[in-house]
Amino acid sequence: MFKFAIIAPVLTMAALAFSTNAAAQKDDDVSWSIAIHGGAGTIERDKITPEKDAEIRTALNAALAEGSKILKAGGNAMEAITATIVLLENDPNFNAGKGAVFTWDKTNELDSSIMDGSDLSAGAVAGVTATKNPILLARAVKDKSPHVMLSGKGADQFSREQGLEQVTPDYYATPRRLKQIEDVLAKQVSVKDVDYKFGTVGAVAMDSNGNMAAGTSTGGMTAKRWGRIGDSPVIGAGTYADNRSCAISATGAGEYFIRLGVAHEICTRIKIRIRNTEKMAEKAILKRKNQEKAVKFRLGNVRLNDEAVQKIADEVIAELGQIGGTGGIIFATPWGQAGYSFNTPGMYRGRATSDGAASVSIYGDEE
Repeated sequence: MFKFAIIAPVLTMAALAFSTNAAAQKDDDVSWSIAIHGGAGTIERDKITPEKDAEIRTALNAALAEGSKILKAGGNAMEAITATIVLLENDPNFNAGKGAVFTWDKTNELDSSIMDGSDLSAGAVAGVTATKNPILLARAVKDKSPHVMLSGKGADQFSREQGLEQVTPDYYATPRRLKQIEDVLAKQVSVKDVDYKFGTVGAVAMDSNGNMAAGTSTGGMTAKRWGRIGDSPVIGAGTYADNRSCAISATGAGEYFIRLGVAHEICTRIKIRIRNTEKMAEKAILKRKNQEKAVKFRLGNVRLNDEAVQKIADEVIAELGQIGGTGGIIFATPWGQAGYSFNTPGMYRGRATSDGAASVSIYGDEE
């Protein structure tokens, strides 16, 4: 993790945690970034075979490459995260779409959400039972309905009306997920033992126009009951995007992410930090009686550095842990940063940026 660079009381241009947007990218470059996740939890080397490790990394690399290809070609952030999440939903290794876990009643109830940071439009679905790719249904709610969230039978009906691909229950019945629910129902293991990792998937991105987007998709908790809904479809808890601050997708113990409003909280703290930085910069500049430069800062030409962004994300995840929550988030910022923060032993994750940096990781001791 990064360390935060403290701003000294006597401010100089070098000491401030900002730069102008124009200076933040090369003249001839298309600036973009993307981060993805496939769940966080007790993901440790002794719990994953080398073969499964390789399989997960291959899936993460494929999803990251898909989103990166779209962004590199000048595509928008919404298209990039949608295509990325569809690939992850189609992979049975993750608890979303094809790999969704079973409820107590041995059914599948899937949740998803998506948000566009350019206009704060959003769509979400909860408890859907027959849509192959719930992220496409969340996108349809955003784009083709007057609502933000649909649930249960109504969401299923809307999905059919939109012509989205439907599947029968056997589509989700992967051997691994069936064994998990059967073991729980037979009380051979506890739900906690089964869900040693959270397989929720998500993606966040910034495109070459500076627009942000975030999306999250999940099958929820193994053996969940009574129509339980976690944070994944809750805008502000599991998903949030705002061009003025960041894009966030979360994974983990959903009840705690909802209580803290994790996704929105991180974006809000970034906006507050930006405002404070602007004010401090203005004061420093006005002391030198340079009104013209002070006005430029009021126009929003400020960015936070890597250390400041990481510190904010880490602080919120630390607070999540203080109330008993486990999990993590991925983030993208308007300045091309992409990263993550988590308080679990591992997290399936990856990130790529237009400067050529790209990586996927699983365990906590990896970058």
